[in-house]
Amino acid sequence: MKHARRLATRAFRLDQREFLAEGPQAVREALATPGATLEVFATEAATDQHRDLVDAAARTQIAWHVVTDDVVEAVSDTVQPQGVVARCAMLDRPLEALLDREPGFVVVCADIRDPGNAGAVIRCADAAGAQVVVFVGDSVDPYNPKSVRATVGSIFHVPLAIERDTAAALAALQAAGLAVLAADGHGDVGLFDDDLDLSAPTAWLMGNEAWGLPDDVRELSDRVVAVPIFGRAESLNLATAAAVCLYATARARHAV
Repeated sequence: MKHARRLATRAFRLDQREFLAEGPQAVREALATPGATLEVFATEAATDQHRDLVDAAARTQIAWHVVTDDVVEAVSDTVQPQGVVARCAMLDRPLEALLDREPGFVVVCADIRDPGNAGAVIRCADAAGAQVVVFVGDSVDPYNPKSVRATVGSIFHVPLAIERDTAAALAALQAAGLAVLAADGHGDVGLFDDDLDLSAPTAWLMGNEAWGLPDDVRELSDRVVAVPIFGRAESLNLATAAAVCLYATARARHAV
């Protein structure tokens, strides 16, 4: 339990290559992912309520520890814990290894700082059918407890890469045949313009919540795409803009 509590800090997570997944849905997806779950801690009430999870852990020989409410609260990041937490192995891989699969739909998060937004983008990428999500630059740790919770289990579905060098990551995507499309309020093409081919291999580049994409990063993209605002709103928040862009791509890809 001391080990699990220390996973609340990013440095310890990185050192151990482990993180915590909290709540029945996240634990369910973790148990369904081969090699992801190391052990599970659950209260007696949660154990009785989620027999399917207990059975899934037993089938894969994952240790299920029945503990007191205080123990779960000690490792939980929420005010009202749901009674079950899994200790998991990190799942990210080098971008180069993921590009060997020749993905045609990638999401790149550049300098995203809010863990809730990071998790929401991963969840949206999963729902829209993206094949890879990449965190570049000074982005938040996607294994932050708030990020993991916001993915609602999707962190176990979408291949993930974490790359410090933004320029190198974008160059690798372009070399793999993907067009890097930067989502920005002042794009040179609109999301719904006829000359924007979203059915082609595409990597969406999403910027920081507060200041968007810096000029030097925007210039590395192949096109800068604006989401049109038809009403009086000043802008869209990051998660909403990501959802609109990714679903526009999903629609184009599935219409082919």
